[in-house]
This record gives sequence, structure tokens and C-alpha cells, in this order.
Amino acid sequence: MHPILDDLINLLKLERIEENIFRGDSRDIGSAQVFGGQVVAQALSAAQSTIEESRIAHSLHAYFLRRGDMESPIIYEVDRSRDGGSFSVRRVVAIQHGRPIFNLAASFHKEEDGLNHQNKMPDVEGPNKLKNMSELMSVIKDKIPKNWKKFLTSERPFEFRPVRPVDIFNPGKLPPVNHVWIRAVNELPNDDHLHQCLLAYVSDFQLLGTSLRPHGFGVPFGGNGIQIASLDHALWIHRHCRVDEWLLYSSESPNASNARGFARGQFFKQDGTLIASVAQEGMIRLRNSERENVPPTDPRLHLS
Repeated sequence: MHPILDDLINLLKLERIEENIFRGDSRDIGSAQVFGGQVVAQALSAAQSTIEESRIAHSLHAYFLRRGDMESPIIYEVDRSRDGGSFSVRRVVAIQHGRPIFNLAASFHKEEDGLNHQNKMPDVEGPNKLKNMSELMSVIKDKIPKNWKKFLTSERPFEFRPVRPVDIFNPGKLPPVNHVWIRAVNELPNDDHLHQCLLAYVSDFQLLGTSLRPHGFGVPFGGNGIQIASLDHALWIHRHCRVDEWLLYSSESPNASNARGFARGQFFKQDGTLIASVAQEGMIRLRNSERENVPPTDPRLHLS
């Protein structure tokens, strides 16, 4: 197992403090606060710890309330809202320094037969001949501002291969659509709950940034400062998934207005099977960097 993927898996194994209370740590991925996908995945893991094994998550809805402190543990309190004949519902509150920083509601379902249809996967190039982000960043690493270098060049537990890479220094104005192939860097155990947690983790990457594409922001270097923070996150898991196989993460942003951007995405297997759908809204606020005392290259300006 690759050490960085193994570390992420261990990060999802929360310490049980009491029957419905768990504690987790955080990892610095180069942003100025706890990565939102980590909190989503840990909250889902806490909820899973109170669910019978045969029931797996089919949907979750989350709100980000406050910035997470990477130096302090996060406490997850689970409310066992309902256990019915087929469905179970859990509510989870993540707490730091005595205040909630995140809320999640998740629903779990035992497998049943039913109707079956899905959207068609976009017709894009497969992952085999595409360069991954590490290769793309290595070419420009000497040009990347110091405050962004760790975020853009650090090893990840997932490999990302964009279908149409963007020039992050001069992206131009692009359609609000993005396609990237994603896969865990190593093979993983046959554990539905683990794969769902890891899917929740990686679903927070590269989603809200789709809202920037029509406005000439690849990654917001230079020019006017732009502040981005996730407000909410929703994930629907339609079918069994394995995140150690290539998944196409296809996203679009149908709207940006009132200092908010909205993006939605879908995960497809290579054979075209639709695995999951995602939606997220975030704050996208143009800032005067001098007034805010936040330089345009600071990682706080782009957190998703």
C-alpha cells in the first residue's frame, strides 16, 4: 500500500470515545484549513460505525459552518435518527473548540431490485494516454508561487488525469465544464464502506473550480483576489463503486451569481456505468487583496 493512501485510510478509522461519539485527526494538504472532503469522509465513517454492515450509504447532505483547525482533533457526534425496515438515517455534527464546524445527514439502504436507467457518459478520451497532475505540475513547478506549491505539487492518495488540462497561469475563458479521470494510487480491500468514504473524500476535489472557468480563473494567480469556500456538499451513490479503478469525474456549473457558484458532477466507470452524482454550492467572492490583507496567491483563496 502506498504510504499516503494508507495514511488516508487510517485517518478514516476514527477513535470511538463513547457509543455515538468519535474523534479524528486532520492532514495538511496545502490549504490553510482542514480540507472539506476529509471532514465529509470522516463524518460518513462515523455514521457508518453505527450502521449494520448490510446497509450502505445512498445519499449524504452536508453544510460547512466554520473553518476547521488542522492542529486540533475533530469530534463527531452521531444521532441515530432512524432505523427502519430498509433505510437508516444518521445525523452527524463535527465539533472543534466547543463549536460545530460541519453538519451531515446521511441515509443508508439495504440492496433491493428496482427500475434501472442512467445518463450517458460524456464522450471523452480515456485515461491511458493522458498525463497526470504530477507530470503537468512538474513542468511548471519553478513558476508556481510559494504559497501554492505544496497544494499543487504534494503527493496525493489519488491520481488525477485531466482530459483537457488548463494553463493555470493563463486559462482564458472556458465553458463551465470539466472532465478528469480519478483513481486511488493503489488497489484497495473489498470494503463497500471504505470505497464510499474515499469517494466522498475525492468528490470535493475540482468541483467548485468548474464555476471559475467562464471567468478566466484556472487557479487564481495574480490580478484581483478571489475567495472561495464550500458552503454545502451533496453526494448520491447510485451503484457499487471501486475508487481503485478509473472513474471519470464529469462536472458542470450551470450558475454563478450573488457571490455564489453552483456545480454538479457525475462519476462514471470506464464502461460508462454511472456510479454517483454530486452537487455543491460555494462562496465565490472577488476581493481587494490589499484591503483584505490576503495575497492573491494565498491558498485560502481556493479551497475546493
